[in-house]
Amino acid sequence: MSETLQARATVAEAKKPKTVKCVVWDLDHTVWNGILLEDERVELRPGVREIVRELDERGILQSIASRNDHAKAMERLAALGIADYFLHPQINWAAKGQNVETIAKKLNLGLDTFLFIDDQPFEREEVAFACPAVRTLDAATLEGLLEREDLNPEFITDDSRLRRQMYMADIRRQEAEESFAGPSEDFLRTLEMRFTLAPCGQEDLQRAEELTVRTNQLNTTGYTYGYDELNAFRTSPDHVLLVAGLDDRYGSYGKIGLALVEKTTPEFWTVKLLLMSCRVMSRGVGTIMMSHIMNLAKAAGARLRAEFVPNGRNRMMEVTYRFGGFREVERRGEMILFEHDLGTIAPFPEYVDVRIGA
Repeated sequence: MSETLQARATVAEAKKPKTVKCVVWDLDHTVWNGILLEDERVELRPGVREIVRELDERGILQSIASRNDHAKAMERLAALGIADYFLHPQINWAAKGQNVETIAKKLNLGLDTFLFIDDQPFEREEVAFACPAVRTLDAATLEGLLEREDLNPEFITDDSRLRRQMYMADIRRQEAEESFAGPSEDFLRTLEMRFTLAPCGQEDLQRAEELTVRTNQLNTTGYTYGYDELNAFRTSPDHVLLVAGLDDRYGSYGKIGLALVEKTTPEFWTVKLLLMSCRVMSRGVGTIMMSHIMNLAKAAGARLRAEFVPNGRNRMMEVTYRFGGFREVERRGEMILFEHDLGTIAPFPEYVDVRIGA
């Protein structure tokens, strides 16, 4: 990315609030009218059902942090037809700030992407104190919620619409892994994973842009690109833009990886961006995309360089480069430039069916 493009992206990011990835709801006087322990027939507040469904359609996850009886609350949510919309609901008597932190850990999402809704000022203040990055909202002001800028992603992709189902499949995988007796690699083999890797098509551009905006931890540079920029890279003879997908016997993870390589000179190719969804962090597929890029560069007779820009959360990607045989050759401000001699390229994991597209 040129300095001009990077500066523009930085300015745009500073002006636009970070998109909410998860809305956490209270229950009493928030999702429904009344107090469940006083009236087991509580009904949804007007508009809540429509809000919950619309957020789900936009790919925004939802959960619950409520002081309540878990069994009774889930029974009532099921009777009202919305129980399945909430992932990892924390319905107990613990502090709500603690429960929001638990939800964030289970979803592997940053607290700065959460919005907490509650009717009680004390509860909102407690969450804000325990989790300063979390945005809070008074449940009395639900009208206009869907118009909030941070609840309106620029694109709603197929992956967005299926995000909750993908996370539910992740929960089933985690349960299977926890009950599995044996080495982790043997469990990974049982998943029957299929990893697809192909040049980015026009139909992938919206999801590609979404990935650059949403992915923070497993992102080598944090560069964000708009639809038109990605389309230009896709058709440029001086760039390689790759999109990765993953499926297994539990279902699809969707499009989970993106790589942008600049053919800087005939002698050097440079990885400008490499990212992977946090949901596949433990699936042992992180090296596949990089190994493929290495093979492409080696076949072209080029050496491979890679840019890395720390963002406070992507330390794992720097470790991946260093342990993957890359050596640091230059620093430009915060940006570290790595290089690999391509003498040794890691093979694809044998328990993954890797399918390379044209």
